[in-house]
Amino acid sequence: MDGWITAWREEKRLRSRRRSFFLFCAALLLLFVGAGWGMFSLPWKKVALEVDGQEKLLRTRAKTVEQVLAEEGVTLAPEDEVNPPLLTPVTRGLRIQVKRAVPVRILVDGGEREIRLVPGTVGQALERAGVHLGPLDRVEPADTEKLVEPGETIKVIRVEVKTEMVEEEVGYQVIRRQDPGLEIGTTRVLQQGRKGLKRIEYRVTYEDGAEVKREVVKEEIVREPVPQVIVVGTLREVSRGGYTLRFRQALWVTATAYTHTGNRTATGTVPRLGTVAVDPQVIPLGSRLYIEGYGFGRAEDVGSSIRGERIDVFFESLEATRRWGVRRVKVYILE
Repeated sequence: MDGWITAWREEKRLRSRRRSFFLFCAALLLLFVGAGWGMFSLPWKKVALEVDGQEKLLRTRAKTVEQVLAEEGVTLAPEDEVNPPLLTPVTRGLRIQVKRAVPVRILVDGGEREIRLVPGTVGQALERAGVHLGPLDRVEPADTEKLVEPGETIKVIRVEVKTEMVEEEVGYQVIRRQDPGLEIGTTRVLQQGRKGLKRIEYRVTYEDGAEVKREVVKEEIVREPVPQVIVVGTLREVSRGGYTLRFRQALWVTATAYTHTGNRTATGTVPRLGTVAVDPQVIPLGSRLYIEGYGFGRAEDVGSSIRGERIDVFFESLEATRRWGVRRVKVYILE
């Protein structure tokens, strides 16, 4: 009798467990069915999606903009922009726009920076890069222009204007006065000239440290220049050694002497008393000369040391050249 009662109780317990399991399964089934029915019962909504300038119309049951992009496989970079924001609820007729960031090069302060940003104006790119413009700085392209191509370059030109004070010399005037008592070709300084001084204020413009423009703002004379006064001879005729000489030029020179070397002169003649070596740049070869202290002569020879206002007069003996030595003489180039 006790065994029968125990078996009955065990069977009753098993039936209770089976009933609880079936109730649990039924409840779970109803939960899934309800959720699925809720999902499928959401209304379809028509939205427009624009990515990289390409637009298409969609029918979606997504609740947010983020879900729409996920459904369409649109991945976003950190710099990309979405309008409206990702958590915006999706409504019928919603327009979703995705703007991709592009690389932009910025040349500034002697260096180069590269940033990624959604195409906009040059000014927006500079702001994003933390580049601040001074009041005179220039930008190429202009900061109001649009950036449309990836890899565009923006150049920032730093402009600075400075005031610079400079002192410059002022040239003096040369005044020439004729003197009929002075031989032609000779001059005498009556008054030594002196340069003046002026102070100039410049407005100097620099671009990236290099000067590009210099403007005179003001200038003033600090010291007036003093003109130089020179007396110029006009006398063409003098008497020397009992002769009246007409000449086209008179000049002071340093005169040395030489004698026979066995060589002919530069003009092919045999040296003789009256032969004179000259610098052809000062006294043309072939010129008739009168040399004070020597007499008449002719420019027929040259010498390696005869340069400028120097001449070399010929004597027949070495002793005569020694007596002559080196002296300062006046030479008349005769007409």
